[in-house]
Amino acid sequence: MQNIIKLITVFILVFILTIFYLSLNRSSNYDTKFLVGNKLADIELKALESEKFFTNNDLKNNNYTLINFWASWCAPCRIEHQFLMILSKNENIKILGVNFKDKKINALNFLEELGDPYYYLAMDSSGKQSVNFGIYGIPESILVDNKLNILKKIIGPLNEKDLEEIEKIIKS
Repeated sequence: MQNIIKLITVFILVFILTIFYLSLNRSSNYDTKFLVGNKLADIELKALESEKFFTNNDLKNNNYTLINFWASWCAPCRIEHQFLMILSKNENIKILGVNFKDKKINALNFLEELGDPYYYLAMDSSGKQSVNFGIYGIPESILVDNKLNILKKIIGPLNEKDLEEIEKIIKS
């Protein structure tokens, strides 16, 4: 009987150590770079100011689309806004703004104050649609071409380097 108890104890100890070992070799960093190179999943986003819905078909008409997830309460979104305004002047790209967990009036006031770089303006008041894009925080942006291939994923606010990389991609 004692041998069986010892055997079970050793088995449990080996099992626990194996689990710890496997956990230590696993990356727990938030990373959605695996999305780059894949096709954009089917989308259906409600427009912020109408009953219209944006789908993949709306994005196929553009050479490139930057899908930008933002909110009026997001301080880093204010920082990146100047770069979105610059990009919005480029005829080769359209920007789809997805207002994330925000009140419509606050979103509209934000755009009135800082300018509206968005060709399309959608909302995700619950945050559930954004999860389908691999979005767990904002701001985040996804660059797609007219075949809906994901070319770039930017986590955090756009900066000058991101702007240069996007402009380089959409020139080619």
